[in-house]
Amino acid sequence: MAEIDEFRADTRAWLDEHCPASMRKPMAPDEAVNGGNKLRSTNPDSYRWLDLMAERGWTVPNWPTEFGGAGLDKNHYVVLLEEMARINARPPLTGMGVSMIGPTLLEYGNDDQKARHLPKIASGEIRWCQGYSEPGSGSDLASLSTRAVDNGDHFTVNGQKIWTSFAQYADWIFCLVRTDPDAPKHEGISFLLFSMDSPGVTVKPIRLISGASPFCETFFDDVQVPKADLVHQQNRGWTVAKRLLQHERSGIHMLAAAATARNAPTTGPSLVEAARQNVGVTNGRIGNPQLRDAIASHRMDSRSLSLTQQRTIEESEGGTPGAATSIFKYFGAEVRKEQLELQLRARGTQAFGWGQEGYEEEELELTRIWLGSKAGSIAGGSNEVQLNIIAKRVLGLPD
Repeated sequence: MAEIDEFRADTRAWLDEHCPASMRKPMAPDEAVNGGNKLRSTNPDSYRWLDLMAERGWTVPNWPTEFGGAGLDKNHYVVLLEEMARINARPPLTGMGVSMIGPTLLEYGNDDQKARHLPKIASGEIRWCQGYSEPGSGSDLASLSTRAVDNGDHFTVNGQKIWTSFAQYADWIFCLVRTDPDAPKHEGISFLLFSMDSPGVTVKPIRLISGASPFCETFFDDVQVPKADLVHQQNRGWTVAKRLLQHERSGIHMLAAAATARNAPTTGPSLVEAARQNVGVTNGRIGNPQLRDAIASHRMDSRSLSLTQQRTIEESEGGTPGAATSIFKYFGAEVRKEQLELQLRARGTQAFGWGQEGYEEEELELTRIWLGSKAGSIAGGSNEVQLNIIAKRVLGLPD
């Protein structure tokens, strides 16, 4: 216990001294660091913070030190998270590298793959994207048809993926492909890694109702992938894919918990502050009793999600609690959407600006975040898929 207390004291002192002031504020969308250099943060402090944390292994604190981590066990990891939360410190590095493919390679990658890819993820050198969904294979992912033909020392990949998040900025992709079209659909799939700069890869961004283009169509035309970047076993990629989805859903709910804990969109006033400013205060309380009750209920849901997340991390030996991540992914998406609906109720017509005069920058940003939040119940597996997983694998209900 004394050793943990000493670690907490040292961690607190180091964070207080080294975390830049701008890294203790809510993160604007253009300030995030997801790895690579194709899309840079607009805040130089983001890279100063990244370098400082990477030097200590705290971009991926629970990874082994040989791969860029700090080798923290779960008790020390929880202390680090608590001390970062104490000063509202941002994570120095986010994205699919640290939250999805990195943890999956730790479990399923061979020694060469770990040595080549994990240190570059931990340092923020490369950015990853996910090649799962296809135009005809979304919720039924195992019906995918992108082909990879075995040509001895490499595979030749042809096909199309869709909803490939931020593919236009990614350096590498982890991709599900069909390597045995005659096998049962779950048994003929392989898991490949390859560079997005490979000849034959084409990316086309998709514009959403929010005005942003976070998703893309991605096309593969005779893309050659070395056999060295086949993860696990040929035709056994579905096992890897399912494990990665658990990491993805865990990451989504953690981001949602962090966002809802702040009760703020990204910048601007918190939910309570927005209600006080726009609705007014009566006897020290938000003036509209219906809105006040709705905000109180939301904050209890948000806190419950955050506490359950923390308890699950503490109880889980591996850091990813299996099928239970579907509970967090489902509930996290709903809590996040509720938060933004309440932001709109608190602000009235000031929450519906698009580009015209009479709206502040953070109000225009909120409108787009609100629209973008609707994707939360689809991305990473739709709510309907999560409810099916919960019914079968958590509650044990019959088909």
